[in-house]
Amino acid sequence: MGKSFRFETGAVSHTGLARDHNEDRFLSEPASGLWLVADGMGGHLGGEYASGSIVDHLASIGKPSSAPDLQARFVERIGRANDEIQNHALSSGGTIGSTVVALLTFEQHFACVWSGDSRIYMVRDGQLTQLSRDHTEANELLDRGAITAEEAESWPRKNVITRAVGVGEEVDLDHKYGTLRNRDTFVLCSDGLTAHVDDPEIREIANGNQPQKACEMLLDMTLDRGATDNTTVMIVRAFDKTEVAAFSEFFDIQQQGA
Repeated sequence: MGKSFRFETGAVSHTGLARDHNEDRFLSEPASGLWLVADGMGGHLGGEYASGSIVDHLASIGKPSSAPDLQARFVERIGRANDEIQNHALSSGGTIGSTVVALLTFEQHFACVWSGDSRIYMVRDGQLTQLSRDHTEANELLDRGAITAEEAESWPRKNVITRAVGVGEEVDLDHKYGTLRNRDTFVLCSDGLTAHVDDPEIREIANGNQPQKACEMLLDMTLDRGATDNTTVMIVRAFDKTEVAAFSEFFDIQQQGA
């Protein structure tokens, strides 16, 4: 058997101060080893439908028998949500979709899975690392060497996303994986948070507070700064329950950039 972890989770979601409805959704299923944030797009009802479809399908994920089983269940349900969102878009005559960012854990292993610009960070030993990479037009141009990092920061279409669930026949996901350590803290969020709160502030608050309190503090900071979009924050902290463990099956997924 591998190491066993318990998790403490906090979460908040708010419409913000400039919108009249919330298209964000989140899901916390610690017994399954799954946490996710989805940020819908496509206008009132359309965006809500897309993010809601993702959460509804993933809520049935159940308890996996291995890391590869958890991955397979996740991908299969995301695929079903993608089909459902596309069918709904065809019947309503518009394009709708949703970003998704998820944390998957089994024993001592974790995987981050995402499509779009919702983010997942990890705080380890007091240091913050962004594990996801935004799927945006600016980042794609930066990767191709068409613009510089400085130009990407002020790119007029920097927030235009290039991937989302529901906008194509196939779901295009990126993955990154690793091994859990005691007190690893993960921050999952929609871009409503990162539009107003910078990485050092996220690190300080997530590292120094209990998950629910940290989520509330980050939301309050966003609201104080105008909250121009829906904002969802979920924080998950892992606690090691065992002293010694053997290596178990690992996630059979390709790491981003591999």
